[in-house]
Amino acid sequence: MKDFILTEAVLVGLVTPEQNEIKVKEYLDELAFLADTAGICPVKNFTQKLEYPHPVTFVGSGKLKEIKEYVENEDHEIGLVIFDDELSPKQLRNLEHELKVKIMDRTSLILDIFASRAQTAHAKSQVELAQYNYMLPRLTRLWTHLERQSGGGSSGFRMRGPGETQLETDKRIILDKISRLKNELKDIERQKSNQRKNRGKMVRVALVGYTNVGKSTLMNLLCKSDVFAENKLFATLDTTVRKVTIQNLAFLLSDTVGFIRKLPTELIESFKSTLDEVREADMLLHIVDISHSGFEEQIEVVTNTLNDINKEEKPTVVIFNKIDSFTHKEKDDDDLTPRIRENIPLEELKQTWMNKLHENCVFISALNKENIEELKSVLYKKVKEIHVQRFPYNDFLYQDYED
Repeated sequence: MKDFILTEAVLVGLVTPEQNEIKVKEYLDELAFLADTAGICPVKNFTQKLEYPHPVTFVGSGKLKEIKEYVENEDHEIGLVIFDDELSPKQLRNLEHELKVKIMDRTSLILDIFASRAQTAHAKSQVELAQYNYMLPRLTRLWTHLERQSGGGSSGFRMRGPGETQLETDKRIILDKISRLKNELKDIERQKSNQRKNRGKMVRVALVGYTNVGKSTLMNLLCKSDVFAENKLFATLDTTVRKVTIQNLAFLLSDTVGFIRKLPTELIESFKSTLDEVREADMLLHIVDISHSGFEEQIEVVTNTLNDINKEEKPTVVIFNKIDSFTHKEKDDDDLTPRIRENIPLEELKQTWMNKLHENCVFISALNKENIEELKSVLYKKVKEIHVQRFPYNDFLYQDYED
C-alpha cells in the first residue's frame, strides 16, 4: 500500500435516480471544499451512473478499474480516494485491497475536519465520541490478518484464536472509551445547563444555517466581538454566546455549528448538547448564502436537521447573506430550456422570498455591512414581541452578561 499522501486525492460520486448529474457535480464540488478544508488537494473526479451503490465496491468493476489505472499512473502521486457517500466496512476493506491507497468516505472526512477544528474540551470529547462510534463497526477490517489465525477442533467447535481475541479486546477498549466519553459529556452538559439557567430572563436568539454561510461574520458584526471566522467549512465548532443590544433592547445571541448535507449521524448524536442552544432558543436566525447555486437545497437540509433536533416550531427570521457575491446569467431570447436559479436576477428572488416569508426575511451582506440597519430593525421588532409576550412587566435593560 502506498504511503498516505494528504496533498493529492481523487473524488468519487454516483449518479442515481435520487441525484442527477447536476446534483452530483454540486455535491462533488462540496466534497472538494471539504477536502481543501482538511488540507487535501483533489485532482480528479470520477462519477458513474448506477441504480444504487455496488454492495461490494460501491462502484462497478469497470469504473473501479478506471480509478485504479489513474491512481497507479506514475504521472500522479495519489495517496487518497474519497467517496461522497458513507461506505460499509465491506466496501472499505475491498476498496483498500484493490486500490492499494487510503480510502475515506464523506463521513470520515467530516469527522477528521471536526477533530482538527475542535478547540475546547467539550468539542474534543464530542468529536472523539463520534469517531469511536464510527470506528466500532469497522474494526473487523483492521484485524483480518489476525482473524485468519483462528482455528477449530475436529468436533467443529470453533476455538477463539489470536485474531479474534485481539478484535474482542479492541472492541472492549473502544466501548469503554465510548462509555467514559458519554459520562464526561453528561457532566459538561450539566455545567452548561446551569450556565443557561443563570442567564436570567433575556431573550435567546440562535444563529443557524449551512456551513460557511457567514454566521460567525454576522455575529462579529452584531456583537462587535472576535468570534473566529474563515472561508472554510466548519470554521467554528464551539457554541459562542454574546450579548447584543439594539437601542434599549438586550438579548443573547449564540453561534452554533454549521449543518451540511449528509451530516454524519454520529456527529448529530454527539453534538446534541451543543445544539441545546438551538432547542432552548426563543428565536432562530437562519442564515442563507444566496450566492450559492444550491441555496434552496441548503435551506431544506437545515430545516430537516432542525426538525430532527427539535420538533417545536420557533419564530424564525431568514437572513439571505452574501448579496455582494450574487450573480446571474440572462437567458438568450432563443433559449427555450427551462429557467434555472442561475438565470434569475436578485430582485426577482427577493420578491419571491419576501412574498413567501412576508416580514420574516432580510437580504444583507455581512462582509460589506450592507442592509445591516434593516436587519437590526427586524431583530428589534421580533425580539421585542417575544420579550413583551414573556415578560410583560420587565423593562429591557439588563446587567452585562459574560459567557
